[in-house]
Amino acid sequence: MPATPRSRISRTVAGAAVGLAVAGALAACSSSSSSSAPVSTASSPSGSSASASSTSSLAAALQTPTTLTWWAWAPQDKQLVTAFEKLYPKVTVNLVNAGTGTAEYTKLQNAIKAGSGVPDIAQIEYYAIPQFALGGSLANLSSDGLGSDQSQFSPAVWDSVNSGGELVGLPQDTGPMALFYNKTTFDKYGLTVPTTWAQYTADAKKLHAANPKDYITADTGDPGFYTSMIWAAGGHPYVTSGTKNVTIDLADPGSQKFVNLWSPLVSSGLVAPITPWGTQWYTGLANGSIASLVTGGWMGVDLETGVAGASGDWRVAAMPQFTAGANADSENGGSSDAVLSASKNQLAAAAFVQWISTGPGAQISASTGDFPASTAILNSASWQDQKQAYFGGQAINQVLSKASSDVLPGWSYLPYQVYANSIFPATVGQAYTGKSTLSAGLQAWQQQSASYGTQQGFSVTSK
Repeated sequence: MPATPRSRISRTVAGAAVGLAVAGALAACSSSSSSSAPVSTASSPSGSSASASSTSSLAAALQTPTTLTWWAWAPQDKQLVTAFEKLYPKVTVNLVNAGTGTAEYTKLQNAIKAGSGVPDIAQIEYYAIPQFALGGSLANLSSDGLGSDQSQFSPAVWDSVNSGGELVGLPQDTGPMALFYNKTTFDKYGLTVPTTWAQYTADAKKLHAANPKDYITADTGDPGFYTSMIWAAGGHPYVTSGTKNVTIDLADPGSQKFVNLWSPLVSSGLVAPITPWGTQWYTGLANGSIASLVTGGWMGVDLETGVAGASGDWRVAAMPQFTAGANADSENGGSSDAVLSASKNQLAAAAFVQWISTGPGAQISASTGDFPASTAILNSASWQDQKQAYFGGQAINQVLSKASSDVLPGWSYLPYQVYANSIFPATVGQAYTGKSTLSAGLQAWQQQSASYGTQQGFSVTSK
């Protein structure tokens, strides 16, 4: 069986319950990879460098009998709980898998609205954070001294857990974009490893002309891929000011750069019409008929476990650039851990989240396949220099670490991105069935996203 994919952001579909909760949150606001050797990042009892007073409070909370409830789904989470409880036996962590994506977020919004059943901590993907932070549902961790952890993350990752000037979570994992390519297929057809998107397009044409059954990649329309690509192109299509003012501009220069690149590939049939994560997709990755993937750094483990028969065929390179010689990257996937404002165990919950993010928990996650967020791990020789047999002995973490450092800061999502992603198939996705164009699809996506935001009480400017 293939491994559980880590690109949770790209396959999340929102339900109506999530949308209804956004309106409630706004009203409330208005009224009030690879395996690695562990690397030590700890400098305090909870594994970070908070101020003396906050460190003391957090440490004391870990020595107080407490039961925490943590809603999370990552495969490593059980190991994290086991290790944490061994170190801090007075704290019990009830790990609850409330589902992924929509399933978890709908349950979480419903619990918040009902005022009961809210967990102490929730694992929340970066794109969904603004939705929960909007109405004050997430605790400001700076008040617990965790703001001092900023130095342990890249600016882009730190941006992802800050909303409205508050620190509303700590990073657990990330997904800097890179080019995963099948070297066997590339060598067979004499393809260059592209450093620019122009070269990537040339490879796509050459490959498909040589064998109509082979494609440079597969794509049937994915909102996470689109936002990641627009991000890497320097786009800023979403801007939120305060709690109510939202601007949407999917015609901004970065968005159009991506559309101008991708539209000809789709309309000319140069990308395989195969939906990711299905049997046909895994088969294409295994036999090389899907020759590359531009995706998050977590894909290394997914290939190794889900496409084991292709061991030795795959390699990793930097993401192609829109401008030759540039070094612009973005995130695809990744999640944080947030403490809920309703928690009655704020300090213990904050200490647990810090332990996961910057303490021994970060090391455990990295050593069991999660892509690290901590720069201490990303920059360590023990992580970077490990050669991966699956990738022909390549030290792929060197490429991925560089990609992480190249992620452009300043990106933001809609405060209702969960909903926006849910309507992507009915808007942009129509270009893949010949019923629209990518440009028209993006316009429809913008219009419907703006209309929804207005219905939910936001003041939306649609450019």
